[in-house]
Amino acid sequence: MTQPLTPETLVYNFNSAADPKISPDGGRVVYSLSEPVRGKRSGKSQVWLYEIASGAARPLTSGEKRNWGARWSPDGRRIAFLSDRAGKNGIFVLPLDGGEAEEITRHNVAISDLDWSSDGTTLAYTALFDPENPEEKEREEGEPPPIRATSRIDYKQDSRGYLNDLRPQVWTVDVATKARRMLTNDPVDHNNPAWSPNGMWLAAKIPNRNGMCSQLGLIDASSGAVTLVGPRDGVVSCWTWSPDGGQLLVAGEPKATWQSDLYVYFVASGEIRVLNDDLPCQPESGFPTVSPPSQPAWLEPNRALFHGVSHGRSGIYSVNIESGAVEEIISWDALHSGFSVDRAGKLAVQGSASLSGPGELVLIDIQNKTSRTITNLNGGQLPETPPARWERVDIE
Repeated sequence: MTQPLTPETLVYNFNSAADPKISPDGGRVVYSLSEPVRGKRSGKSQVWLYEIASGAARPLTSGEKRNWGARWSPDGRRIAFLSDRAGKNGIFVLPLDGGEAEEITRHNVAISDLDWSSDGTTLAYTALFDPENPEEKEREEGEPPPIRATSRIDYKQDSRGYLNDLRPQVWTVDVATKARRMLTNDPVDHNNPAWSPNGMWLAAKIPNRNGMCSQLGLIDASSGAVTLVGPRDGVVSCWTWSPDGGQLLVAGEPKATWQSDLYVYFVASGEIRVLNDDLPCQPESGFPTVSPPSQPAWLEPNRALFHGVSHGRSGIYSVNIESGAVEEIISWDALHSGFSVDRAGKLAVQGSASLSGPGELVLIDIQNKTSRTITNLNGGQLPETPPARWERVDIE
């Protein structure tokens, strides 16, 4: 006999796979598998590897700590990931042909948004920076909290709490020498830095008005100088570099209307060209501090893929960079997250959640316009506590 879902079941009996990344050669997927832990405020998570040809999956990390945010090196031979295994938040690199994970750097504050340079020598990431505590010194046990005084309107934020002047800044670290440096130091957030193919720039989202508006920041990888792209009253949803690094495809809008369109930014001239103003979907932009945007994939000189949402459905779309024409490739009665495409543009992987199952991963064959679920984390739980039946209602 089936049993109704209870709060305890929802909290402790469901696992979740998230943040999948496909290898450059399209043969493997790394992802984070999260599990709740009774009696603790936070759960644990491990990095897993899925072999596409065989369907076999195995953990790459273990233990009672959190390991997450895995990213493939450009040659597909290593992964970088985040971990609190040493009691601090660290960046580790694991060779997949054998050997232990090596710690590259660590912080006493939150870190996220790993991204490899195209030559595989350097990692970019974000870490919280407190100008009143630049050395990240820990408070003595029993020491009272500091006095809070602020002169800015965005001194707190949902899911983050009290901010004051703690802002994510962009850092880089040399994988071989472990030398790191902070690239940005402006009192604003810097999110999801992405290396240009030539390694000269990092493109990051820089919000303002407490996240209601945002611009794209082009960060000089040598000097840290930032060039803001787009109007201050606009919104940046997601972005990607062209294969030659001379352009950026940006989903956004000049005013915060909550309906992004596609633009091309030319790095050398600073020109912004409108691709279209009537997208049939909303490019998936994630949620700040919770989930990153589904970054598009610019595969050919005149073609890019992106993940969009329309009428409660997720889909993958193709856009012609010259004409702005958009074509739906495949869509689902589900909400997907993330978007990782192999180098050839044949396969993609995403997280998927629907009314019939949470927290699974979906592999998409872009050429054949088909997909299949590659995890079954909660299949044993759902027959005992099935979700309610649903039906689709469209309102014109």
